[in-house]
Amino acid sequence: MARRRPGTLFPIEVDILESGLALQASEGSFYGFALAKHLSSRDGSALTSHGTLYKALSRMAESGILDASWEEPASAESEGRPRRRLYTVTAEGSRALVKAQVETHRTEASAPRIAQAGVTFA
Repeated sequence: MARRRPGTLFPIEVDILESGLALQASEGSFYGFALAKHLSSRDGSALTSHGTLYKALSRMAESGILDASWEEPASAESEGRPRRRLYTVTAEGSRALVKAQVETHRTEASAPRIAQAGVTFA
């Protein structure tokens, strides 16, 4: 597993926060499978594997970036399915996302431009 610098997010965590905030804005909270579908629709990739996604969600909830709670049993029962673990992005999670986006932008802006349109190299 990759080592994390304190105060940084893995790329999947940035993706989870971005998609989670979008889902949260429309639904109020989000659950793992809806998040996986949203992530795959963003970039057209296959669904994120169960182990990867749910381990990241657990890690993020433990660190305070996400709040997690079980939905009411009656909701699941009325739809004939198991209860879902519902997540919301916390204020700390929103701050961490902004910090990660700024850092990504800064890194991209400082990267050397090796090849630019219209330039040929001998």
